[in-house]
Amino acid sequence: MLGFVAAVVAGYIVPMLEGPVGKPAVGFLGKFINLEENETRLVTFLIAMVGAAIVGAALNSGSAFGLVLGVTLGYFGSRLVLAGKSIVDARKSDE
Repeated sequence: MLGFVAAVVAGYIVPMLEGPVGKPAVGFLGKFINLEENETRLVTFLIAMVGAAIVGAALNSGSAFGLVLGVTLGYFGSRLVLAGKSIVDARKSDE
């Protein structure tokens, strides 16, 4: 369970890590492979996922599926909440 929570937090902080972690990583990796400018967020997402996996392994908690699900829910969580609210509001207005 703690691995899942760590994964949710890692997914949530991906946008905050893009500048201090993602851009230097893309700069380093750009010396060896071709990366587009718009792939910085993806590289940051993968770094966060690896970090969550390390925390999950250190805590001996969480499966690979739980970590992937946690990072994904953390990353898209705010958008999922807004989508859910708009669905509920649409149902209320239909009544």
